[in-house]
Amino acid sequence: MDYRHALRFLLSLSDWERLPASAKGGSASGGGQAGALAVVQTREAARFNLERVRSLLARLGDPHLGRGAIHVAGSKGKGSVAAMIASVLRAAGVHAGLYTSPHLHRMTERIAVDGEAISPDDFGRLTEPLRDAVEAENADGARGQVTTFETLTALAFLYFRERGVEWQVLEVGLGGRLDATNVVEEKAVCVITPISLEHTAVLGETVGQIASEKAAIITPGATVVMGLQRESAAEVIRSACAERGARLLEVARACALTRQGFSPEGQDFRLRTPRGTYSLRLPLLGRYQLENAATAVLALESLADHGLAIPELALRRGLEEVRWPARLEIVRRRPLVVLDGAHNVDSVRRLCQALEEYVVYSRAIVVAGFSADKDIGAIAAELERLPRLDRVIATRSPHPRAAPADAVAAAFLEREMATTREEDVPAALEVALSLAAPEDMVCVMGSLFVAAEARRHILGVEVDPAPVPASLPSTPGSGRAPAGP
Repeated sequence: MDYRHALRFLLSLSDWERLPASAKGGSASGGGQAGALAVVQTREAARFNLERVRSLLARLGDPHLGRGAIHVAGSKGKGSVAAMIASVLRAAGVHAGLYTSPHLHRMTERIAVDGEAISPDDFGRLTEPLRDAVEAENADGARGQVTTFETLTALAFLYFRERGVEWQVLEVGLGGRLDATNVVEEKAVCVITPISLEHTAVLGETVGQIASEKAAIITPGATVVMGLQRESAAEVIRSACAERGARLLEVARACALTRQGFSPEGQDFRLRTPRGTYSLRLPLLGRYQLENAATAVLALESLADHGLAIPELALRRGLEEVRWPARLEIVRRRPLVVLDGAHNVDSVRRLCQALEEYVVYSRAIVVAGFSADKDIGAIAAELERLPRLDRVIATRSPHPRAAPADAVAAAFLEREMATTREEDVPAALEVALSLAAPEDMVCVMGSLFVAAEARRHILGVEVDPAPVPASLPSTPGSGRAPAGP
């Protein structure tokens, strides 16, 4: 099977990530009736089913087993922490796999070994036996229908097994308890990054309830590294560790962190942990990335208790070499263009603080687009605090979950902020650049899909081809697309 046929197959499955917000209980800024919430939660309990994932993996020979596992959950920073851990493992000479979501430009970005994404050819080739297993599982029907994310998770495990990966770093897709990545029952390290309100129709309406879903990744005997948390979340995580006999390390108590300098290319910092003191450099901006780095270092240090000691040189080099695009990423200068996937109130607050602290600019022009299930009004209130904000250009990505540009604009206009709208990201970006003087800043923010569209437009990044249309002829009697292009 080639890559385009693989994409067609994957996108033919039930796909939570592409499900419009209206089909998941509506926007966080409206609705919220108890009856509708109960319907959504009942439906999603059926959608997410670890027994289905286990059955699918059993059909494939349990490719998720046989290697060390580091599992990362949280509301903010979990992708950055996972990328940092994988980068340090690579620098230490450890054969490591990394599974993250979502992708920016190509689905292959989600699955990487030793810092290299799976090739489209390998992606397509491994999808062939995977499709057979998915079709068998779906035909059985006892555990419901396999989703796109579950299939991608199984594909990652297949690739890791084929490549002989020694350690796998797994980022949770949604929540934790019923996430497909939680099928791994023995983990060396579980990391929980800061938790905030998100996906409330599925995970719960309070930070404590959401923390309970995320703390469900903790397995007996694991080391748990807890990032900076609200106390309501921290209490839940501490309780889960006590119940399951897991050792807890809290970044807030275990680490002392001092930023020593920064430039547009990165920041230098000093970190003291119970096991050592380090002078480190990180090519990612924002104080929250330093907190993420402290979390990653604690997790990496704790691997020594699970048979893997990480040399200090590898720790320094791995953090220096980490790449995690569209997170306070500068992609152009004069005018400065910054991309960030800040998509909720907490992350927008941190973005505004980081822009004020790390970036020099005269005026700020913001290009903003969000998923329809976000509280765009609350986000607008937070963004209003950005110093020297001159204008907002509301837009939308082509993603099915995106809020219409009119709805985004309305949230900002309601606060009497200077706002215009453009129906697509490239057009919005071009308008912003036409308004910006060389000393100004254009910040593209909101959904990662909006940041990805801007990144593609500016840098000319290769994106996924369109999947093979379903109307193309299939092999008689098989219900399958032909293997050729």
